[in-house]
Amino acid sequence: MLPKDLAKKIRRIEITTARLVTDTLSGDYESVFKGRGMEFDEVREYQPGDEIRAIDWNVTARMGHPFIKKYVEERQLTVMLLLDLSGSSYFGTSKMLKRELAAEVCAILAFAAVHSKDRVGLLIFTDRIEKFIPPRKGLQHVSRVIREALYFKPEGRGTDLAGALRFLDSVTSRRAVTFIISDFLTKDYKKPLAIANKKHDCVAITITDPRESELPNAGLIELADAETGSTVLVDTSSSKLREKYAITAKKLSEERVRTFDAVSIDHIDVHTNKPYITEFVKFFKARRRRI
Repeated sequence: MLPKDLAKKIRRIEITTARLVTDTLSGDYESVFKGRGMEFDEVREYQPGDEIRAIDWNVTARMGHPFIKKYVEERQLTVMLLLDLSGSSYFGTSKMLKRELAAEVCAILAFAAVHSKDRVGLLIFTDRIEKFIPPRKGLQHVSRVIREALYFKPEGRGTDLAGALRFLDSVTSRRAVTFIISDFLTKDYKKPLAIANKKHDCVAITITDPRESELPNAGLIELADAETGSTVLVDTSSSKLREKYAITAKKLSEERVRTFDAVSIDHIDVHTNKPYITEFVKFFKARRRRI
């Protein structure tokens, strides 16, 4: 039984994200991710007006008169949400924690998928595989995905993105649209991403908080690594320290973008202090123009 406050939060997310999908994103989602392949349906006898290129010559030779291969547009997709709930996801200095923002992102993507009659699944990971919900359809299934994204309590604190991508490969036999929702504060994920993107259509969604790129002038503060537990005392009144912190954060961000570009993975940046819907609209429009 969920606590009342959490049940209200889940319901609020469901209502808000469902409305955003209906009003803003559903058409963009379908135009970007739908109708991009053809699936073999059946062989039937040739009829006047059929494309000659569609003739199945093997069947025609066996039967003595022409047959053609019939294809239908492959409409149904499998959407996988890979959700990073490592220790750093519990950080947040603005409107919400990174974890809470990640849950809303999961919700809007799940509703977009179900609205288009696609299947959606959820894989929660830290430094281990925490939870796997196989892809299914339906609003009841979406509610479960949102509940787990928001309420699940992971055991691990670190991040093993490579392990999550390997697990995805082991449980999916067909190509899936795969959204990786993480702060990407980890190392050595370039090669695993490249391998995953050869099989799947991967999109990286980076969750960030403003204090991860800029320190306030707040005197002595203790900074803690949420994944390792190590702490350090710093004097944020030092302009040199704040400048060094900002430069380091910028380099990490630029390196992340270079990694995504190098392996041809689309990426979206969302922030705990800014509306995320605008970033999704920009992403869908840019991708639609490219397609």
